[in-house]
Amino acid sequence: MTNVYSLDGILVFGLLFVCTCAYFKKVPRLKTWLLSEKKGVWGVFYKAAVIGTRLHAAVAIACVVMAFYVLFIK
Repeated sequence: MTNVYSLDGILVFGLLFVCTCAYFKKVPRLKTWLLSEKKGVWGVFYKAAVIGTRLHAAVAIACVVMAFYVLFIK
């Protein structure tokens, strides 16, 4: 039997989510449409965008490490 969810899959999803929200913050129309709420369910997108822009070096390093792991180790 195999697991449906794995830790590395969740980490990949989280990194892609943070990177995508940080990109959305740079696009004016998407910023006003998707990142206008700072609380509630829609606030998750705003918080991920803030994490992606403030910790851009750490997120970039984590993306490179995860890409190396997925391509060569897994």
